[in-house]
Amino acid sequence: MKTTLFMLLMGLFLWPKASYAQSDSQKTTYLLDADTGNEVDDLFAIARALIEPSWEITALTAAHWQTAHWAEAQTMENSYRINTVLRDYLQVEVKTLRGGVARMFDWGDQAQHSAAAYEIIAQAKALPEGEKLNLIALGALTNVASAVFIDPSIGPKLKLYWLGTTYDFEEGILGTTDFNCMMDQQALHYLFKSPVELHIIPVSVASAMTFEMYDVEAKLRDVHPLGAYLCDRWYNHLDGSRYERVIWDLALIQAIIHPEMAEVTTITTSKDFGSREVHYYSSIDADKMRAEFYESLTTYLKGL
Repeated sequence: MKTTLFMLLMGLFLWPKASYAQSDSQKTTYLLDADTGNEVDDLFAIARALIEPSWEITALTAAHWQTAHWAEAQTMENSYRINTVLRDYLQVEVKTLRGGVARMFDWGDQAQHSAAAYEIIAQAKALPEGEKLNLIALGALTNVASAVFIDPSIGPKLKLYWLGTTYDFEEGILGTTDFNCMMDQQALHYLFKSPVELHIIPVSVASAMTFEMYDVEAKLRDVHPLGAYLCDRWYNHLDGSRYERVIWDLALIQAIIHPEMAEVTTITTSKDFGSREVHYYSSIDADKMRAEFYESLTTYLKGL
């Protein structure tokens, strides 16, 4: 009788941990690639992604923005540095890796060989048959396209979520002159003509994700040092005088976490873009996404 009672008590003691471990194993994994040093929005998006309880970020990789007219000397390295800062503020365990330092090459071996590209290859090849690696790219597509160029066999094993292009859903017109497209046209065209599964939020839709400076200050400044860091990033960026910003990348992160806050339309591209299906986010509920971001991040930061 004593033995039975002891086993029952031990079972009750261990049950929460076992339950937590089971839910942990059911997390959806994502590899997150970002040109963090470029803008303000990346930091908000990465912070939200890293604290999502239903996700496991398997790597946080750095993308360049070398082609921009206001690019600094080492754009990828700056993105890598800020990635590590965000990781440490949030006290999460995730490996941060460097990506390509510039856009893909024009001929020959076009790939930018980097830790990020080879991490994508390794994770894709480690998956069981029939499973796909979830990738989220917030900037230039250099690291993803380079991985596929190096090892084309991984193309069918990739499911890519990306912020880029514009799309006129009434006229069916695809535009490719936005920032993320222009950072690496080689990579853009290579992936559109590849077997990689594409899920895209165009900048023409993500533009609804506006934030007000006063809200950011009021809701984040005094909650945690990371909140102050995000506020300071707003001011210290090249165009720090703005009272309103589009937090572009957060729109994509929230659309993936909360599919109920977005609508998806599947389109078929023209021949010059591969005559292939692309799953486009055609609208978002920016108000709900914005409110959820503040609630999730402040709750997490107060618990640190």
